[in-house]
Parts: sequence; structure tokens; C-alpha cells
Amino acid sequence: MFLSVFDIFKIGIGPSSSHTMGPMVAAARFLDLLRGSRFHAHGLRARLHGSLAFTGVGHATDRAVILGFDGFEPESYEADAAEAALERIRAEHKVTPDGLGTLAFDPEQDLVFDYGAPLPGHSNGLVLMATDAQGDVILQETYYSVGGGFVATEAELSDDAPSAPQHPLPYPFNSAAALLETTRATGKTIAEIQRANELVHRSAAEIDRGIDRLWHVMAECIDRGLETTGTLPGGLNVRRRAPGLYAALQNERGLNLGPPHTVNDWISAYAMAVNEENAAGGQVVTAPTNGASGVVPAVIRYWLDQVPSATRARLPDLFLTAAAIGGLIKTNASISGAEAGCQAEVGSASAMAAAGLASVMGGTPAQVENAAEIALEHHLGMTCDPVKGLVQVPCIERNGLGAIKAISAASLSLRGDGHHLVPLDACIETLRQTGHDMSEKYKETSLGGLAVNVPNC
Repeated sequence: MFLSVFDIFKIGIGPSSSHTMGPMVAAARFLDLLRGSRFHAHGLRARLHGSLAFTGVGHATDRAVILGFDGFEPESYEADAAEAALERIRAEHKVTPDGLGTLAFDPEQDLVFDYGAPLPGHSNGLVLMATDAQGDVILQETYYSVGGGFVATEAELSDDAPSAPQHPLPYPFNSAAALLETTRATGKTIAEIQRANELVHRSAAEIDRGIDRLWHVMAECIDRGLETTGTLPGGLNVRRRAPGLYAALQNERGLNLGPPHTVNDWISAYAMAVNEENAAGGQVVTAPTNGASGVVPAVIRYWLDQVPSATRARLPDLFLTAAAIGGLIKTNASISGAEAGCQAEVGSASAMAAAGLASVMGGTPAQVENAAEIALEHHLGMTCDPVKGLVQVPCIERNGLGAIKAISAASLSLRGDGHHLVPLDACIETLRQTGHDMSEKYKETSLGGLAVNVPNC
């Protein structure tokens, strides 16, 4: 299955692509289903399962469903309008989605956190229902938020579900080995192959405008995060650290006294700025998830600011290369922390960033694949155990370290000739197996690890 650069990178809201964006998208899909049905609904209900139940409040899943039922969607989300809508819904117990009139919905009664066994399809499951005037369910659908803002129904996850027809691609690939073989056979780069496949669905101008928009949102997010001070919401009282770190680094500029490794602090400042914005519910770009949304922007900002040969004209190549790698990981393993731990989120982001950076710094396709493998390999086994279910500790700092690893991986690959022992495909398969074997306690439920060994207040 082909995944576009605009599937892997999506504009949305924090704090979580799987727990905030996904449920909001699911609610929007359910409203569309209701609009197309023969039923006249009186009210709505929702039931959250698995990780959505256990960490839903910390990840703002409840807010996402409430607002989704009122017609809000991630890409067009407006914070002030959302706050006003939440206040109205909680007071009036009604939502007003376009085309469906006024529907009864009391968040206290109609939004249920089910802490029993997770639904069979995925650990992030939710059941959405429409009811008649007597309260009987007249329409129901089960959705799974599978990471990165992607949502699938129960039928769509089943092996025998009919798949949507796909346009033939000039260069199809479903593994890194196949991708590298195509580069050898055609003489094209990974970015050129991804672009050729993108052109089946969009014009060249649309691709470039879309990528420019993605970077614009990323850059604005970094700048907001470097300027905004205060304490993050949620009750942990985590102070925003990116502005102070950035100010200190600016003051040290030009002194010729700092050690060379200070560049790591710049990279961390950029990544932490993004993830502090994400934790505060701000606008971010999933890359490939919200929890890992700081890695790719930090690497890009480092490249543009610190590498003399960098040029904005090469940004599309970086994004397209990163998307090709992210698509392979999502297709053959997972990008969901609830499914495979943080190795699937920050690990995937680091691999994508490493590949993208290696590509724009002159790497061959083999070196680019090597960069992705190095970055992913050294995140294998990483758990997802957010304290209090918030995308803050250890998530914010972890993005900084993921970005640093990505740059180191790209640098190591460029020092070699592309030949290496562990293929990227083997590393991706190891991620899948490790995620399958990992205890549920360490997969975003906040039932183990740091989440139970660090005080929640």
C-alpha cells in the first residue's frame, strides 16, 4: 500500500496523534456515516477502550471526541472556538454538527471510559453510537486509532475487507530491499522514486506547495515553543524548558568558549520546543506521530541553521525520503506507541530524520537506507510509559535525544559506503516482533515503567 508524504506528515493538534487526532477523525467519520444513513438520530454516545481509556484524560481523548462530535477536525482546529464549544456542550449537553441538527450528548454520561479488556483489533479502540429518542442505539461503528492520526474501522482492519482500488504506481515498493533495487535499476534517488509515485495523485506544484506548508507549520511551532514560557497543563507541573535553553545558547554565541558538543543542546532545544507545544495542545505536524513530532523538525532546523551547504530548495527531497522510510515502517511494523512502544514512535521518527538528512547531504540510496537502520536499531525495545498518561515525561526530552541520534546515524552512514550487516527490513521486522512481545504495561497504558515509579504530582 502506497503511503504519501501527506499521509506520514499531517497537520494536527496535540498532545497525541493516536489519542487526540485519531479519535477526533473517528468522530468526524461517524458523523459522515450518520449523514449518509437513513436514520434520524436524537443523541450520540462513545465508549473508549484499551489505551484510549487508561490514558485518555492525559492525552485529551475525551476533549477530542466531544469536539469531534461537534464537527471539529484536526487540520482546521481553532483553539479559542474549541474552548467555547466545550464550555457550551458541558453546560447544554448538546452538540451541533453541520447537517445533523442538534443532538443530545452529555459528556459525563455519554462518554464512557471502559477499563476492561481492549477491543480485539488494536489497543486504541473506540465505539461510537447514535441513539433515537428512547435512547436505543440505531447506528454503531467501531474505530481503531492505529497511530499517526490514521483511523480504521473494524472491517477495514480485517484481512478479508475489500481494499480501496489504488492507481498503478510507476515504482511500487513494499520493502527497503525492493526500494534499493529500484534505485539501482533506474538510477533514481529515493526522493525521486517517492515523488514519481506522488505524481500519480498530485501535480508537482501541489506536492511542493504541500511540503512547503508542512515546513511552515513545523517552523512556526519551533518558534512558538522557543518563545512561550510557563507550566504545561495536566497536573505534573512540568515547566517549559526550551525557551530558557534557547536563551542561554543565544547568549553564548560568539564567545568561542563552548565545547563542540553544545550543538546537541541546540538540537534538543528545537525538538523540545515542538513537543512542549504539543503537550500544551498546540498545532504540530505528525512526523509520523505527535509524540515524536519534534524529531524531524529539529533535524531540519539543525541542517538549515548549522550545515553550510543546506538550502531550502532541497527540503522536498528530505521530506520525500523521510516519508518513504516512514511508510515502510508503518506498513511492515507500526508507528503506534500503544501497539509497539516508543520504539515505534521516536524510533520511527529518528529513522525518517536520519534518512532525510543523509539524502540532502549527498548520501547514496544505500547510505540513506543505512542511516535509517542505524537510527531505528538503537531505539529497539524502547517502551512507552508516560507519567500520568501525559505526553510530557519522558516524551519531551526523548525527542531531543531521538533527533541527536538521527544526526549521528546520518553522519555514520555518510562515513561508510552503504554496506552494513543489518538490513533496514530486518530492523523493521525486529521492531514488529519486539512490539508484539512487549508487555501491555509498557505500551502507552501508563501501567508500568516510569509511569508507576515517578510520583504523579
